[in-house]
Amino acid sequence: MMETNLVASVEQRILEQQMIEPGDGVVVAVSGGPDSVALLHVLFTLSGRHGWNLHVAHLNHRFRGAESDAEAAYVAELAARWGLPCHIGDIDVPAYIEETSMNSQVAAREKRYDFLFQVAAEQGAKRIAFAHHADDQAETVLMRLLRGTGPSGLVGMPERRREKKVELIRPFLRIYKSELVQYCAHHGIRYCQDSSNESRKYFRNQIRHDVLPMLKQYNEQLPESLNRLTELMRAEDDFMDKEAEQAFRRMVRKQSNCYSLVRPDFKELHVALQRRLIKLILNCLCMGLDRLDFAVIESMRELILDHQISNQVFQANEQLYIVREYETVRFQSAAPATTPYQYQIDLSANRLYLPEMNADMEYHVQSVLLETAAQTASAMDVYLDLDRLQAPLFVRSRSAGDRLEPHGLNGSKKVKDMFIDAKMPFSRRETIPILTDASGQILWIAGFRRSRHALVGPDTQRVLHMKLVLK
Repeated sequence: MMETNLVASVEQRILEQQMIEPGDGVVVAVSGGPDSVALLHVLFTLSGRHGWNLHVAHLNHRFRGAESDAEAAYVAELAARWGLPCHIGDIDVPAYIEETSMNSQVAAREKRYDFLFQVAAEQGAKRIAFAHHADDQAETVLMRLLRGTGPSGLVGMPERRREKKVELIRPFLRIYKSELVQYCAHHGIRYCQDSSNESRKYFRNQIRHDVLPMLKQYNEQLPESLNRLTELMRAEDDFMDKEAEQAFRRMVRKQSNCYSLVRPDFKELHVALQRRLIKLILNCLCMGLDRLDFAVIESMRELILDHQISNQVFQANEQLYIVREYETVRFQSAAPATTPYQYQIDLSANRLYLPEMNADMEYHVQSVLLETAAQTASAMDVYLDLDRLQAPLFVRSRSAGDRLEPHGLNGSKKVKDMFIDAKMPFSRRETIPILTDASGQILWIAGFRRSRHALVGPDTQRVLHMKLVLK
């Protein structure tokens, strides 16, 4: 693209995408490098024609000492030369990184965006313009591919998006770096060179200086190919988003503190839409998807589809629970409230189904305890001296004030404290079966711990063997 055509090309794109309206205030993020000074010059060239009010904004991160100070001074000088208001911020980002232990690039971005939003708010500007270009876009997509991404990640950086009531725009996303350098040379615009751009300690620089040049041996037009991929994926991602939104409106019901759907409807969706719908529901719950990888999303999907499950709670993290109750599935940010339960053991039946945790309690009475059976006993089963128990026996959920006298220890402990010490998920605490006798004495917390009562000994005549079998 000839330098004389670059301004016209950018102007056409801005108008087509309605990035800036006539009379808008625009904060231009200017680092001092060739990309950002070219952006400032292009917008300055067009501003008179469209009535834009430009504000130059530069944040000195203090990463590179005198070099950073020189960049700030140059941006201020450039703005003064073109008669534009300039806002220079100065933040000791290295000190902030030391204080917070954040990644250096993440910390710098956070402080830079905070500064730009502050300038926009103070000046009443509706837009913040960034100089990200087509090479940046290709690098971003390749970085995401290497780290692992889904279709939405292949969309790359958007040309425009709204955040904190301000439109973030990138007018150069279809322009390549070489064109911007030529533009600066053509117009005699001096710019700064950021020495950190050569450092291999940053992943983006490794992609820029090592990975992309190596891959271009196989395809000289790789950046262009990656950018065509973003164009294709943007359209398809937009289509899929709209389909997911329609499925959401058709299938999902909002309740007081959760979102619910029914399994038959969900099963009819294509697998790609199933995943999108789950992510959309999580967004509505304001869940941070950066913490939920593909495996977690897939676990949720499989939980919904599994026809062998009737009732189950899946805890994705400390703030997200998926509750499956027959054909209804609920997504909620609080632990599900459970209904207390109690069942009497009928020793002649040999089996009791526990719907609260979709498990069976199996049991039988034997006259002699085999030594091998005693050795294989685990937390999932227990052997009791039946003649030392007060019948009938009960299986129930936990109650306030429950205490257990653990086998092998003196005294008793609160069941609640034992669960907390074991870091047992809250949802499991509410459903785990507790075996008691008629006196209320806790004999066994199934799958967790037994008491020191009714131990089998040499004088035992009848042994009750109980086992918890999960579905």
